[in-house]
Amino acid sequence: MKKRQFLKRLGQAAMAVPLVPMTANGQKMTSELPPYPGGSSEDFWKRIRQDFDLKPDYINLENGYYCITPKPIMEQLHQYTQMVNYEGSYYMRTVQWENKEKVTARLAKFVGCSPETLVITRNATESLDLIIGGFPWKEGDEAIFAVQDYGSMRDHFYMIRDRYGVVCKEVSVPNHPKSDEELVTLYESQITPRTRLLMVCHMINITGHVLPIKKICEMAHRHGVEVMVDGAHAVGHIEVNISELGCDYYGSSLHKWLNAPLGVGLLHVAPKRISKIWPLLAEHNTEPQDILRLNHTGTNPVHIYLAINAALDYINVIGVQRKENRLRYLQKYWSDALRDVPNIIVNTPVEDKRCCGIGNVGIAHFPPKELATILLEEFGVWTVAIDESNVHGCRITPNIYTTTRELDTFIAAMKTLANRT
Repeated sequence: MKKRQFLKRLGQAAMAVPLVPMTANGQKMTSELPPYPGGSSEDFWKRIRQDFDLKPDYINLENGYYCITPKPIMEQLHQYTQMVNYEGSYYMRTVQWENKEKVTARLAKFVGCSPETLVITRNATESLDLIIGGFPWKEGDEAIFAVQDYGSMRDHFYMIRDRYGVVCKEVSVPNHPKSDEELVTLYESQITPRTRLLMVCHMINITGHVLPIKKICEMAHRHGVEVMVDGAHAVGHIEVNISELGCDYYGSSLHKWLNAPLGVGLLHVAPKRISKIWPLLAEHNTEPQDILRLNHTGTNPVHIYLAINAALDYINVIGVQRKENRLRYLQKYWSDALRDVPNIIVNTPVEDKRCCGIGNVGIAHFPPKELATILLEEFGVWTVAIDESNVHGCRITPNIYTTTRELDTFIAAMKTLANRT
């Protein structure tokens, strides 16, 4: 009995281990690295850069797919992995769920919602597809979304169109809108009495365009339409308060801008909507208002869930607002330098409230795929080509470890290519 109590305390203690040792002024740091300087000076970001193992072969400006997990979080992940492996099935049958609840509660607080409305998933695609696939569709119902939305969710809408006879109505979001009202009106123009669900991106993944979610939600709700928000790129990137947005469903990936390890996301469902969604997999807990009925996952890598705790520790060291400001600064550093260059087209809005760290830029006489190839092979800059939905260019996504010197290399490369015939 004493051994069992000891092992249970060991598993519970995994949630109490700090991310890194404490410094004299209360900051956290690894034993091998110096403490973080105060403020938001370049010295602070140089110190942050030391937290990342960076491949020297190229300048990584493609953090939108997966943001590299910094060393302090990786160190904690290794400890969690070893602990779970050491305890084996005892951990899985005792404190697994209690620890996951603690992480969920902390994550919910971070994104501004109740723990009873949030579950941990594998990614934003899974989160939002759980809603699309579990929504009680009837023939003739309508769904609205944008051609700039992520392909996996659009594909799922097409599947329910073919299966249930749902009508899919697509809008095209302008890269440079004149006002919030233009965007709200764009979505509103497609609403009819048969509209049931509207999907909208918090931050469009191919351009970085931040949309006025609260205003769109208020408009849709006036028409009795539910709103599902794709926040894949928002959590850990900009300040997010789901309750203030007023949406019905919100999904995000945590291995992007929160820097959590690969394979974790979140799904929020407003309390009054939980009971109407059919779960993908059967769950023994069938209480209609219990969000866990939507999150039956079977045996899975629980150490990854624990590492969310480390990711939250890390972003608290940085500060969400400080990180948001830095990411927006880096994006504007390169985009402002290129906006007025002949033959260069920046596909990201210029206003601060409509953008942050993600940007997209093209060159008139270069197909995006060719541009991405040349940037890598000739200039050592890694990015990704986007050539769809009124967006033709390369997505540029620096991270908090990116230096202005690296961006200068990218800027010079783009100016060189813009003059190349």
